[in-house]
Amino acid sequence: MHSRFNMRSRHLGRMCSSLLTRAIATQPAPPARVVLKGGKARLFTGENANPLVYNGAIDRVVGRPAPNVGDVVILTDGTGEKALGWGVFNPNSTYRVRILVGADEEAFHNPNLESLIDQRIAQAVQLRRLLGLPHTTSSATTVYRLVNSEGDRLSGLIVDVLGDVIVISSCAAWVEQHKETIQDALRKHIAGKTIIWRPAVEMLKQEGLEDESSDVEEDDSDNNESDSTNASAKDNSDNFVEVMELGVKYKASPYGQKTGFYADQRENRQVVALLCKDKTVLDLCCYSGGFSLNAAMQGASHVVGVDSSAPAIELAKANAALNGLPLSGGSVEFVKAEVSSYMKEQIKQGKANNWDIIILDPPKLAPTKASLRKAVRKYTSLNAAAMRLVKPGGLLMTCSCSGAMAAAGDEQFDAMLRAAAMLAGRKVTVLRRAGAGGDHPVDVHYPEGKYLTNVLVRVL
Repeated sequence: MHSRFNMRSRHLGRMCSSLLTRAIATQPAPPARVVLKGGKARLFTGENANPLVYNGAIDRVVGRPAPNVGDVVILTDGTGEKALGWGVFNPNSTYRVRILVGADEEAFHNPNLESLIDQRIAQAVQLRRLLGLPHTTSSATTVYRLVNSEGDRLSGLIVDVLGDVIVISSCAAWVEQHKETIQDALRKHIAGKTIIWRPAVEMLKQEGLEDESSDVEEDDSDNNESDSTNASAKDNSDNFVEVMELGVKYKASPYGQKTGFYADQRENRQVVALLCKDKTVLDLCCYSGGFSLNAAMQGASHVVGVDSSAPAIELAKANAALNGLPLSGGSVEFVKAEVSSYMKEQIKQGKANNWDIIILDPPKLAPTKASLRKAVRKYTSLNAAAMRLVKPGGLLMTCSCSGAMAAAGDEQFDAMLRAAAMLAGRKVTVLRRAGAGGDHPVDVHYPEGKYLTNVLVRVL
């Protein structure tokens, strides 16, 4: 009896051991740990808390198997013991870890990326509803940004809503890796829309990815004034969707530049609309005519939009027609011309001091910090010419979409304005400073996310 009992015990023991081994084998491996170099933890915690961890800040990666692109990893201090948060890993990128959750957050204890994506997209939708987007009043707005990368704590993901279409700009490798999860979350929280996936090809190359599945020719520039060669092959009338912003109708191309519409200037276009009744308005680098159309529809006496891109001018004209604004003998016209040449010709023809309001919204002239000095000279030249064309006491709304310029702060922009005013022989006073609208939130720990500068000045 005793022998049988021992045999049964050994048999049960082997069964339990086998079951335990199989259970352990089926459990997912714990996330790898990315250990920072000594002293680097201060860059990613507390008042700093930068969400992007550069390769140079990392000492080692601990874990087997080694993490792959898009895998969740735990970030620790130099001891390897104190966890600072978790995020997504990319061994091929300058941004080795994109931190998504800090150690002080509830979500830290459940490093589940699918659950976090769902939660963050739900929060993004909630914020836009708080901002009144989409609007359904007489100032209807159906085009807006739904997810703004670091500003919505989903670094590398941009989502714009264009009416019944959602355009996703994938700017990071982890976004590509979790494409289905992101689309499922969007369908769950903002249902009934067509989803278009737009890989930001040049950015993804920097992430170590070559996209071979997309037939979209992506333009990663922020140029509002762009040559027709930058336009996508799919940017034609069959691919436009009709959207509305502040009651103004537009044709937007989900396959065109960026995500198809520049919604970041919405609140600044509204300011122009409030100021322009019975005024002459010159819209430089007008792209699809946003500022021009708002001015014309709010009673400007005469509006001219200028852009060097032939497709942009045709789109602006189509948008004017869409809103019932006649182009022949009407209050608005669009001109294809390089803006510097156009302003020089205006001055040569004796048309200085001719405009009540000028909007100058040039392309991204400083894509990097290294290019800032050269860009400032160009901004100065453009603004000086625009100031010469403004009537004494008139207004100039001048813009920059260069992140390097925004990062340099108000002092750099003001120095440029002073230099431009001196060249033009004019005096300027600042009336208003702004950036992108509220649907483009900026993480206070990542000021690099602020890129748009919009300053309204009076020119004397």
